[in-house]
This record gives sequence, structure tokens and C-alpha cells, in this order.
Amino acid sequence: MNSVVHRFLRYIRIDTQASEMSETVPSTPGQLEFGAMLVEELKELGLGNALISEYGVVYATLPSNMDQDVPTVGFIAHMDTSPDLSGTNVNPQIIPDYNGEDILLNKELDVVLSPREFPVLRKYIGETLITTDGTTLLGADDKAGVAEIMAALEYLTKHPEIPHGTIRVAFTPDEEIGAGVDNFDVEAFAADFAYTIDGGMVGEFAYETFNAAEAKIRVQGLSVHPGTAKGVMVNSMLLAQEFLNALPGDETPATTEGYEGFYHLTNINGNVEETMLTYIIRDFHGDNFAKRKEFIQAVANRLNTEHGAGTFTVRLRDQYPNMREKIEPVYHIVEIALDAIREADIQPVIKPVRGGTDGSRLSHMGLPTPNLFTGGHNAHGKFEFIPVFAMEKAVEVILNIIKITARQ
Repeated sequence: MNSVVHRFLRYIRIDTQASEMSETVPSTPGQLEFGAMLVEELKELGLGNALISEYGVVYATLPSNMDQDVPTVGFIAHMDTSPDLSGTNVNPQIIPDYNGEDILLNKELDVVLSPREFPVLRKYIGETLITTDGTTLLGADDKAGVAEIMAALEYLTKHPEIPHGTIRVAFTPDEEIGAGVDNFDVEAFAADFAYTIDGGMVGEFAYETFNAAEAKIRVQGLSVHPGTAKGVMVNSMLLAQEFLNALPGDETPATTEGYEGFYHLTNINGNVEETMLTYIIRDFHGDNFAKRKEFIQAVANRLNTEHGAGTFTVRLRDQYPNMREKIEPVYHIVEIALDAIREADIQPVIKPVRGGTDGSRLSHMGLPTPNLFTGGHNAHGKFEFIPVFAMEKAVEVILNIIKITARQ
């Protein structure tokens, strides 16, 4: 079993599911456990400077083996997994020589990974796939990225004859809850540019993401006994429905693609007295993004006019910006990545990320950081899978970036 697969299968067994409800940093103890393990593995590879910060960020440096100065390049992946589905007791299944048919993930629960629902599976006929057992997510987002970076470092340490500049690596916690780089020390990381290895099918490369915000809407009602409620009771859940109906039904994740933005209702929690709505707001274009946030507030203002001041309260929080404006001035780092993908005999596919990566905020913090593929599919759910060859290609691309940078 090769290094990247061996590492990946070991890493996904550690529960690092992030938690939005936690007040600790990182949000869950499993991330500290994983980070400590990675520090030991990095030291075993000879990166004696590896450490984990008080905030759970793992840093390490592979020093240059060249006489001349070349750019310092960084590689970053996140250690946490999505809070959307359990990452406890991940039990991966290995499907060798995939035949293009349905894959029974779990007989007892009748969970089937089918090319009828996921036609992309047909691209991988004859390949080895790693899937879930139908009860948890897999964790390829982003433990595949972690494993790919680690496997590339292992290769370099075993082949000291390969010239390379200084290589920085970092593994972050809590990316899935928008806190991955809250405590990232860009100055100490000291890379000229970096790449996140975080999602996307083989060959995908991205240097633009959504602009992102979260909106929490509190709806205040009034609860009294239903037997004497006429003219007195105000059911916050029914008022919340008015808010839901006021947003455009054709601007949701299920009805948009490409560069189209959306409003996404992620949570409703309420009773007669009070209801909380949580939305995420996404748009690639800054002007449209601002208008979406204004529209949320305008809906609340209109409903407050109808139902009374303070009935609807909106709290907006920006999460991350589009990285494109920070990447375009240093477009050569895009060209390096595209050349590295081509040198791995893959046709690059430039796609906007309909989501975000740590690189979104890092780019605006002064570290230009576009995103490279891991090879995974169907992240955050029980149908997540990853082809083995895609992970191997990701390792090859990382090594190619290092070699190209050393040649410049």
C-alpha cells in the first residue's frame, strides 16, 4: 500500500468533526489529537521544527537544499471534518477495479452509491475507489489533502537529490466552521505564496471563491395558553414562515450553479415564543454580495413594519471574501500550478469554488493561496468517495509545483 493511501486510511479513523456549538479552540479535542500525531510524523520525516500552536495549527518547514534563492512555497490542508455528518468510527471500504455498477455501502441500511445518482462514477471504471460504509462521512475533505502533503514531504525526504527551495506546510483546525485561519500566523509562516489542497476532482484548480456571510434572524413571538390566545398569541414560527417566503425560491443551492449566488437556509430552531433562522449568503461578485445582505435586512425591516418593531432582528457576519482580486496580481502562481498539473499528464480544469477554503481569507491576509484538487467527491455526506489514483496524482502535482518553483 503506497504512502498516501496508508496515511489517508489512518487519518480518517481519528474523529476531528468540528463543532459550531463549542467555545474551545480548536472546537473539538480530536483535532488536537490529530495535530499532535502529525507533528510526530513530521519529525519522523526529519522536519524537527514541526510544532502545534496553542490554537491547534500545525506548522513545519523543510529547509531548502539549494545554493540560490528561490521562492518559498507553502502547502496547507485542514484537519477537521464537516459538522454535517458524523466522523466517528469511519469504516472505509476499498473497491478495487470498479466495474461501473452500483456499490452497496451498507446492506442493513440499504445505502447504495449508484452511478444513476452520481454519473461521475463512470469516469472511474477500472480504478480503485475508497468509500464510506454508508453511516458516516469519509473525511477526504480534507484528510486527503493532509495525506497528500505528507506523502509529498516523505518523497522529498527520501529523494534528497531533488532540488527544492524552502517548503512550508500547515494543517489548520475548524475550517469547516469558518475559523480555520482565525489564528494563522502568516508572518511566521513566511511563504511567498501557498496552495490549499482542499477538495475537487482530479485536475481541478481554483483561484476564486464565493464571498460569504452568515445571517441569523431572530423572530420574536408571544406565547399564551392556546385556549385564550385569540388576539394575543403571536406564533414566531408562523412569522418565520413569512420571512422564508419572502426570499426568492430560485436562488438556493439546489437551483443555482457556476457563478450564480444563493441564499441557503441551514437551520430552523423555534417555538411559539421565539424562532431562530440561520442562512448562509453566497455570491462571487462583490456588488451582488452586498445587495444580498441588504435584501435580508430589507425583508426584516418590512416585516417589522407589519408586525411591530423588534419582531425580526438580523445579525450579519462576513465569513470570507473572494480570493480572486488577490490572486490576479500574482497570476504566475496560477501558471505554476497549471503547468504542474499538465506535467502530471492531467488536463487542468479551472473552476470557481462554490464554497470557500482557508485560502480565501489567507489571500486577503497577505498570503496568496489558490486551491488544488484532492480528488474527492460528495464531501460532507455518506456518499463521499475518492479514487486512489486521484490522490496519487495530487501528490505528483505538489511535487511538480516544488520542482517548477525551484527551476525559476
